[in-house]
Amino acid sequence: MIKPSDFYEELKKNELDFYCGVPDSLLASFCAYVHDFSDNNNHIISANEGNAIAIAAGYHLGTNKIPIVYLQNSGLGNAINPLTSLTDAKVYKIPLLLIIGWRGQPGISDEPQHLKQGSITEEQLKLLDIPYHIIGNRSNYKEKIENTVNEIKNTNAPVAILIKKDTFEEYKVKNKKEDLSDLKREEALNCILDLCKSDLIVSTTGKTSREIFELRNNRKEKQRDFLMVGSMGHTSSTALGLALSKPDKRVICLDGDGSMLMHLGSLPIIGQIKPKNLIHILLNNAAHESVGGQPTVADQINFLKLSKSSNYSSYYKASNIEEINSSWQEIKDKEGPIFFEIFIKKGSRKNLGRPSETPEENKFSFINAVNDDS
Repeated sequence: MIKPSDFYEELKKNELDFYCGVPDSLLASFCAYVHDFSDNNNHIISANEGNAIAIAAGYHLGTNKIPIVYLQNSGLGNAINPLTSLTDAKVYKIPLLLIIGWRGQPGISDEPQHLKQGSITEEQLKLLDIPYHIIGNRSNYKEKIENTVNEIKNTNAPVAILIKKDTFEEYKVKNKKEDLSDLKREEALNCILDLCKSDLIVSTTGKTSREIFELRNNRKEKQRDFLMVGSMGHTSSTALGLALSKPDKRVICLDGDGSMLMHLGSLPIIGQIKPKNLIHILLNNAAHESVGGQPTVADQINFLKLSKSSNYSSYYKASNIEEINSSWQEIKDKEGPIFFEIFIKKGSRKNLGRPSETPEENKFSFINAVNDDS
């Protein structure tokens, strides 16, 4: 396996030292090392992958250097617009190195939400006319980095490196922010399930949905939650569509700060439409929890002002079980959309499992709950 420090130093030897992107589980150790050892002005954790491409383009315009953008292959969808209309060789010819975590690589076991994307990643890059090289734990990464950088210089356009599963040795973030609360996410979710017994729940991707699934099993309750195992950033929009289609039922959106930041424009749309039956819960730990714990900027945002200016009807906050329960006594009788920010600590159980239902089975379990009038 490759030490993140060695990979980082090799990029530096090739005069690449500016990073931006969205953390990925396959790149978690490398991203954690970049976070700990890069100057703040040379490492930007962006809201989404398209933002990262644009930031990198601006950096190149100001320095004439080659920037690095890291992302999971699922994030290529967010990046396609600036890759085709900004950095492409037929437009502005902006050179950059894409370091892409290859989730769902054909022949490698992975979660169902990654299989489609994994199978088409190479074809996507070919369609985009982006040359790529593949690095695994036994690759001669020094040679591949040098060849890739030379190719970028020759073409003056983006070139990608696909990173296979288990390429990097483990490295965990050392420069962590303090926790916003002592409340564990799983404790908060268990409390929310107690308060929302007959409500419809849409939960965000990552550990939130995994914990919801296990909590339902442990509580011996039917699965009545739509688990957004993919599509990061689109939880609140899915919840909005559901709320509009079922105005007689209350809809609970369980969002994460990384997810919300990825497509923050959904908030004013929710506020404009004003679904009375929607409660938007933000589980805020100011971290990309599911992919290594790298920080977000969610601890620097005033979500009271943001939700109010987005025309949400009310805002509440809590940082412990007692405050969740007391806030709920007011929330349950008010019209939405309501924004409820719950501060939680980073971390989860080491033995946390994954949903045993397929995404399609989860969909039908949820549809049954939607149509259950008991």
